[in-house]
Amino acid sequence: MATLSEIQALLGEPRFNWSDPAPWIELERELGIEFPSDFREIVDAYGSISVNGQLYLKHPAGHLLHSLGKNVREDLEFWREEDMAEFLPSPVGANPGELMPVASATTGEWVFLRVPDEPSSPWRVLVQELDSPAHTLHEMTFSEWLLAYLRGEDVTVCSRNVAPDRPFFEFLP
Repeated sequence: MATLSEIQALLGEPRFNWSDPAPWIELERELGIEFPSDFREIVDAYGSISVNGQLYLKHPAGHLLHSLGKNVREDLEFWREEDMAEFLPSPVGANPGELMPVASATTGEWVFLRVPDEPSSPWRVLVQELDSPAHTLHEMTFSEWLLAYLRGEDVTVCSRNVAPDRPFFEFLP
């Protein structure tokens, strides 16, 4: 699993540094899952941000305008609609094998965490291209996937065209 320090080396020093677990506990209780620790650690460090002006990550803190909880609820409803569900290889939700929407990109991709089939199995990342039925399951954790994205590797969301010098982040307003 990639480490937060590896991500910081490329993305820059985080400035959010959230330490209160209450928003996570509340959201996880509502959804019936526990998000993977690497995802929580990254989002706690950076907060609700835009990476490379393209990839949107959100934190569950309720005082934020761009809240993970609000977005997950809306995204689950969207992807459960009959005409949208056919674009995904699995249903959305918190059950084993289902997909939990956690991020989106300006280029039309949605990033999902695939709930492990077994509690001891790792979470995986699935990227769905909204303008087509194409999706890619990445056999990597969220931190590994994000690190690959920051390095400009092909993880379905292209970063090189919007971050030619180096990856960057901005807080969402």
